[in-house]
Amino acid sequence: MTPGPGLGTGLGPGTAPATAFAVPAALAERTVLPGDPRYPLLRSTYTTVAHPAAVVLVRGPGDIAAALAAARAQGLPVSVRSGGHGLSGRSSNDGGVVIDLSRLDEVRVVDGATRLVRIGAGARWGRVASTLAAHRLAVSSGDHGNVAAGGLATAGGIGWLARTYGLTVDRVRAVELVLADGTALRADATHHPDLFWAVRGAGAGVGIVTAFEIEAMELGDIGVAQLVFEADPAGGALAQWASAMAAAPRTLTSAAHLLSNGPALALSVTVAVADDDPDRVREALGPLVAGRHRPLQATAQLAPYTALVSSAHEHANTGRQPVVSTNSLLPELTRDAARAVMATAGDRHRPAFVQLRSLGGAINDVPADATAYAHRTAQVLAQGNLFPPHGPDDLHRLWTPVRELGNGSYVNFESGTGPGVFDRAYPGATGARVRELWRRHDPDGVLRPLTPG
Repeated sequence: MTPGPGLGTGLGPGTAPATAFAVPAALAERTVLPGDPRYPLLRSTYTTVAHPAAVVLVRGPGDIAAALAAARAQGLPVSVRSGGHGLSGRSSNDGGVVIDLSRLDEVRVVDGATRLVRIGAGARWGRVASTLAAHRLAVSSGDHGNVAAGGLATAGGIGWLARTYGLTVDRVRAVELVLADGTALRADATHHPDLFWAVRGAGAGVGIVTAFEIEAMELGDIGVAQLVFEADPAGGALAQWASAMAAAPRTLTSAAHLLSNGPALALSVTVAVADDDPDRVREALGPLVAGRHRPLQATAQLAPYTALVSSAHEHANTGRQPVVSTNSLLPELTRDAARAVMATAGDRHRPAFVQLRSLGGAINDVPADATAYAHRTAQVLAQGNLFPPHGPDDLHRLWTPVRELGNGSYVNFESGTGPGVFDRAYPGATGARVRELWRRHDPDGVLRPLTPG
């Protein structure tokens, strides 16, 4: 079978890239080549074993410009990696140059009064969370501490505090970036506003962001609950979760997973409540546990945000989890949608690992045209994942009934990179504007992450 997106190249672990990289003198101390002891820990992504000709551990805009110029002069493809957790595997490549941002990992409070923080694109969210927690601040930032800021904060940022805080991109106040031609600049609402619009949702196609200024929220401890339900094939428990979330206070955000439980499926729900008052946390959780489908297990506690986004999550990404993924943004999880999701997870021949995230709240306060993330009516994100030997064609067939009930997708949870992915992530007028800005700022497609429709 030909490997699909996220399934790797099929080359053996010792295979060297066919192309050599002529290292510019200015990058000699920054470049890791095959044979270097560091190379095995830097070459791959979380989902894909890759064999780049070189990994450049950049220290700033000048290094990035030099790496881009050298790759262009030598006709080599370029990948950009902030953390390497992306499902598509495109943050590395075979035979090209990887611009690695992991050394750009600053985390600093710029202004405590306005809660403005500066975060380098290579900073892992676990360390961001622990650093900001010392100031009783937080940024809603995905659901795993090993993910880095750059990929998440240029695509959206659906995190554990999203219904209270909004998407990560909604609180970005300025960015510093390097364009494909090596130009370094700063973009905000008044300086390069078109670039600033694109960076917040479609940033990978306009430049390489090196740092963000983000407005954090005040946060002490939060309520954290774990609930486990029997997942009935008719989707009743799943629909009950979605209905409770649609009516939930904005302090409450949750994620649900459909897990194998012998011959049946279990619905495991993790809940974060942005409140440190036990009575209010208990009240917020009430509707989730009081329906016809009662939890088989339920635990709740007050804990720091770092309990969910932990620096202990951090590890090198070495292609350990081959997977193909897709997702659908749903205006609501109807009974039909719940049944369709359950069918994908319960398929006898190729069961998908299904994850769902609650949206709405502060996310949907933002006008659809304010950022390049346009999906401001969705209430649920449903994600389907298949593992080898199943591939993208299997996932497409399995997920079609769910996709037909949705109205778009979140680009970071897609392993494909073709026109269909672009059109679902950037629909209508948003897509037209993204295409125009990508072509204007990167006419040769050096950085282009998707094929526009």
